[in-house]
Amino acid sequence: MTIALSHLKPGLYIVPTPIGNLKDITMRALEVLASVDVIACEDTRVSGKLLSHYGIQKKLIAYHEHNGERMRPEILSLISEGKSIALISDAGTPLISDPGFKLVRDICDKGLYLTSLPGPSSVMTALTLSGFPTDHFVFAGFVNTKDFDALKMLPYTLIFFSTANKLLGDLARMREIFIGRQVAIVREISKMFEEVVRGTFDDIEVYYKSHVLKGEIVLLLSPTTSTDVIDWQTIDRTILLEKKTSAKDLSEALAEIYRIPKRTLYQRIIEMRRGD
Repeated sequence: MTIALSHLKPGLYIVPTPIGNLKDITMRALEVLASVDVIACEDTRVSGKLLSHYGIQKKLIAYHEHNGERMRPEILSLISEGKSIALISDAGTPLISDPGFKLVRDICDKGLYLTSLPGPSSVMTALTLSGFPTDHFVFAGFVNTKDFDALKMLPYTLIFFSTANKLLGDLARMREIFIGRQVAIVREISKMFEEVVRGTFDDIEVYYKSHVLKGEIVLLLSPTTSTDVIDWQTIDRTILLEKKTSAKDLSEALAEIYRIPKRTLYQRIIEMRRGD
């Protein structure tokens, strides 16, 4: 295919690239990539394959979390000298869980030209595939237990990144906090083995204990509802009153009433009694 070239003014051009199928790229993105002076990318080998597929030959420079501090001044200098720079990631829209935002911040501070092209995003694609509400949602990046307390009460669809070797562990930690929520796992988006698995935490864990888990993973949780909010104040009061009941029996009874995992309640009982 023939890609039209255009004269681009000096500045930074944020260009989304395919998240799977190489055809998932816009004509404008290809035009910009073919027209800029330099392309800054996460991995020159990965980006080189995409550019080669479309017959684009450009100077590539690596820009990633390990060399960002050193490379940002160089990129700013190139733009100040009149160069046009495209910023791309290995897949999808740049700046999502990568250091690109620091470069954009510096571009803004310097008053240099900046524009961003619309295009592929695993976050948005996974949201549309999940079957969960799309009117309000929160993207929380890679799963981090430190974020759970702030996220657990939000009545929105929650979106996370995970990896094949961490998914089951992430789910195990989440089920203790995000009580009653449905789960959707979206992986290998737009590729041959694209997969969407929906269900409870138990359903997902059982499924992936007997199925191969590979590729990039987006983990989504359905919104919480008023019935999902745990009345810990009442539970704690019950624990204090039932001092003579064994932790095992009390955790089983409370689990039946509040539909909370027994091990979560058992640990809470032990900690409260130890504190007494």
